[in-house]
Amino acid sequence: MGINPATTLMINTFDICRFILANRVHRPKLRGITMNETIQIARRCHDLNFGDLSPDLIDRVKYLFLDFLGVAARGALSDSSRPIHGIISKVDNSPDQTVVIGSRLQCGMPYAALANGTAAHSLELDDVVNEASLHPGVAVIPATLAAAQMTGSPGTDFITALVAGYEVAVKLGIALNPAAHYAQGFHPTGTCGTLGAAVAVAKLMSPDQNTMANALGIAGSQAAGLMEFLTDGAFTKRLHAGWAAHSGLMAALLAGEQFSGPATVIEGQFGFLHAYSPQSDAAKLLKTWGQPFEVMRTSIKPHACCRYKQGPIDGILKIMKDHNLTAADIDKVTLGILKAGFALVAEPIEKKRNPGSIVDAQFSMPFGAAVAILYQKAALDEYTIENIEKPEIRALMEKVECVIDPELEKDYPRKWPALATITSRDGQRYMTKIEYPKGDPENPLTWRELIEKFNSLTAPVYSADKQKEIIDRVRSLDSEKDLNSFARMLSTD
Repeated sequence: MGINPATTLMINTFDICRFILANRVHRPKLRGITMNETIQIARRCHDLNFGDLSPDLIDRVKYLFLDFLGVAARGALSDSSRPIHGIISKVDNSPDQTVVIGSRLQCGMPYAALANGTAAHSLELDDVVNEASLHPGVAVIPATLAAAQMTGSPGTDFITALVAGYEVAVKLGIALNPAAHYAQGFHPTGTCGTLGAAVAVAKLMSPDQNTMANALGIAGSQAAGLMEFLTDGAFTKRLHAGWAAHSGLMAALLAGEQFSGPATVIEGQFGFLHAYSPQSDAAKLLKTWGQPFEVMRTSIKPHACCRYKQGPIDGILKIMKDHNLTAADIDKVTLGILKAGFALVAEPIEKKRNPGSIVDAQFSMPFGAAVAILYQKAALDEYTIENIEKPEIRALMEKVECVIDPELEKDYPRKWPALATITSRDGQRYMTKIEYPKGDPENPLTWRELIEKFNSLTAPVYSADKQKEIIDRVRSLDSEKDLNSFARMLSTD
């Protein structure tokens, strides 16, 4: 009698599992004392109430939410959003219609989360937490907003869920050790963002702590995002945020239907911290939980590019302004870049001096320096194919050198300092150090500056009247009775 192929497959699978388990002693142990972190995180998020949040914390969530809405609305017009919208139009027939921000499209919750997260990450203007080196808002907010529309949640519940989601995504990023996580080839916005989104949605949709733990367990098997987009400037980097939002939402929905996930998904021998970094430290997950909450340590981007470029661009702009320099005055530019971001924005230098796409340009320090010198800014309008091809931009890129300075590493990742040195044609040498890039909590955009950013980004999308209405309602978000009503305003109908 022959052996059933399915039986053979089952035997082989079990043999493989037994081999892995037998050899698990060879896996490095996590730093820090693991004490059921997954369950503890689920409990802390479950127990968080709106009444626990200070006025400053609530105001900060509104601030970050408005920033997200601006980048998502403008991102809906990007080249990478069109394929997402096209797929949704072809495959979605959900009766539960959720808004795709900045468009006329409405679709089912998972697709809206996918579209809004991808759009918001497409401009490289979304919020970021330095110590975790990830973008929490583009994963957590679209998933939570989609869920809030389905449930008709009030603004208070929405705000509380966002606080929980940001906390989880960021703490995971810190615990992984961002540099080590990047070195493994992973993008922390896609990996950590998935679990943050799952927690936020579970917080909004279920009162059960066990459901939240299952949502984390399920999300851990969906966390993804590879840095290989750096090779050719592919759109996949933008998808990481949308997919994290989509996957986190689906994890919470599955958990709500009693689908189970491992209760040790974060700290377990084959869990998230082990799988995604060889230098994880589990103790960093809970040690400073809520002290302050991570939304208070989240930065806003003024420049439309990778966060590792923001400080050096600030330095260039300061030197150019302080010394009244023009592009014609420049002989050489030397920029001190943090080691963790060097491979992202500075090497190989020949490729970074010859970006082939807007994604390439967003991760090219020479390009960011060139547009800052030529236009005295590095906003969205500067990151264009036309500028990539301009001879004067290409000439300036050849003058940019990037270096790793050990002095900059002393306080990383708590601080992201940068050095900029410009040598003029007449031999003058100008230098400045940026301790905190513009947009960091220590050097923040004011509400007025944030509103200016929002209005500038959304001018092609919303009328002035609608812009004002969105701003006013965001600033009174805790008074909203039904987020479904609020979200309808975000479409372009």
